[in-house]
Amino acid sequence: MKFVIATNNSGKVKDFNLILSLMGHEAVSLKDMNIEIDVEETGTTFKENSYIKAKAIYDYVKMPTIADDSGLCVDALDGAPGVYSARYGGEGLDDHGRCLKLLEEMKDKENRKARFKSAICCILDDFTIIETEGECEGTLLCEIVGENGFGYDPMFYVEKYKKTFGEVSKEEKNEISHRRKAMNKLKEELEKIL
Repeated sequence: MKFVIATNNSGKVKDFNLILSLMGHEAVSLKDMNIEIDVEETGTTFKENSYIKAKAIYDYVKMPTIADDSGLCVDALDGAPGVYSARYGGEGLDDHGRCLKLLEEMKDKENRKARFKSAICCILDDFTIIETEGECEGTLLCEIVGENGFGYDPMFYVEKYKKTFGEVSKEEKNEISHRRKAMNKLKEELEKIL
């Protein structure tokens, strides 16, 4: 089955392509389809935002659509940056700038526990809606380590690998990532109905 991935985030598209191909499905990005739509994320939860994005793109393309909203939730910051992860620190900051902003916010914090959360919404041709969620627990380092991944990956330390997501391979990350956990749940649901 071919799915449109409802994002302009190239890192997420790569993750979805890797994961969906393992399931025997094909993923196409908005860019692949020459679609330029910027969906405003007005939800207050990852789940709400993933539905908003999936519905907007599905209504436009009329084919199976998968949308994800994900982000980093930091205990010491009461769950921030949360749904604002991609916009944390304001307009104009890139991934590195957002990491630096978070490092500054965390400089005096002892509790460095954090988790990546992902909510996925899949809308099929018959408008069947499947929603799944996944989490990956970790610890924020006091520095940026590694060149791999995107977003907050270079400061998110995972005990299993004794490395940050910025240091592990895509395959290692996808074994335990929040998005992979949500995708595995989506795969289980798709297998029940397809």
